Amino acid sequence: MEPRWLKIETIRLGEGPIRYRFVHFTDVHFRGDYRWLESVVHAIQQLRPDFACFTGDLIEEAPYLNGAVEALRPLRVPLFAVPGNHDHWSRANLGILAQLCRTSGGAWLPDRAILADDRLRIHGVDRLPGSYVAEAGVFNLVLSHFPIHIDRLRQQRCDLMLAGHSHGGQVRLPYFGPLLLPGSVGKYDLGLFETAAGRIYVNPGIGTLASCSLRFNCRPEVTLFEVS
Repeated sequence: MEPRWLKIETIRLGEGPIRYRFVHFTDVHFRGDYRWLESVVHAIQQLRPDFACFTGDLIEEAPYLNGAVEALRPLRVPLFAVPGNHDHWSRANLGILAQLCRTSGGAWLPDRAILADDRLRIHGVDRLPGSYVAEAGVFNLVLSHFPIHIDRLRQQRCDLMLAGHSHGGQVRLPYFGPLLLPGSVGKYDLGLFETAAGRIYVNPGIGTLASCSLRFNCRPEVTLFEVS
């Protein structure tokens, strides 16, 4: 049951009135499972966020890209996204995903940034973590597939980085933790961490790798952030 047992995790940052409510999801690894992805989209819609953030690995193979984008299309909130390593490795033309982000009112952000409003700047970090530059006077939200990028911001602090890639290990044993993690994770395997560069939240992802469809003690997750 666990690979399809969706968890909604709520994280509150700051005190006082809420300025932004947004969701984070990642690592779909879509392989034609429309019903599952549609249920995730429905869950996001039910949360009524201001916007949604996606941090990569929508697919592993190019033939699945069109179907994945169509399953995401009913998401009626601005979508801000960056690619993951499997998206790049698939050699798919990610232009249709970029177009989906733009038409939703969001943006496709590989190594670029956008001022979402006068108090929020969203930065995408893909292959050039050193390209990130914090902006004074705003909430700097960074999207990156790889958690280790938080250590590569070149002294530039952020208010929050969102990342995926780790899948939380997919199988986590009590008192031991994840059995296996990919590279470019570092010590940031799952959850919220405080670092010298700011906070980072690592989401366990929605899907599983084609090579391993198991999840144990590591449910798929949509994370709702409430930021004051």
